[in-house]
Amino acid sequence: MDIAIREFSADDIPEMADIWNSIVEDGIAFPQEETLGPSEALSFFSSQTYSAVAAADGLIAGLYILHPNNVGRCGHICNCSYAVRKDMRGRHIGESLVRDSMAAGRRLGFRIMQFNAVVRTNASARHLYESLGFKPLGIIPGGFHMKDGSYEDIVPYYAELV
Repeated sequence: MDIAIREFSADDIPEMADIWNSIVEDGIAFPQEETLGPSEALSFFSSQTYSAVAAADGLIAGLYILHPNNVGRCGHICNCSYAVRKDMRGRHIGESLVRDSMAAGRRLGFRIMQFNAVVRTNASARHLYESLGFKPLGIIPGGFHMKDGSYEDIVPYYAELV
């Protein structure tokens, strides 16, 4: 399977929204609780510093968003979120997305990439990030409110991009 990662276009929005919304609806990874309708999705993905899609087999297989994690004196730190279609997981699409986002972050002048809220039980994401050189910053007990009402620990991560 050939994966091509590129900046998103408006034509990608329906598939992007479906992928994003499926993760929001699962309630175990993204902090958002509300799904995106078509116009909200276009606004959301357009408002990021950079939004990209992974195209494979004629489909949008995954996506990422990249934006500053903070402002001013901390504006050199970026943040990303990743989403892969459920039926295309396990094919290294996530790895391709993370690698591309790191290159995009460098290209856009960011020096550090930080993930604020990686759910501790998300073993596949944590393994991927650590394999690519991201370092955990500790544990925030009960930092993520799961869809089932329980609270799970989160582990912030960072990697230097320079």
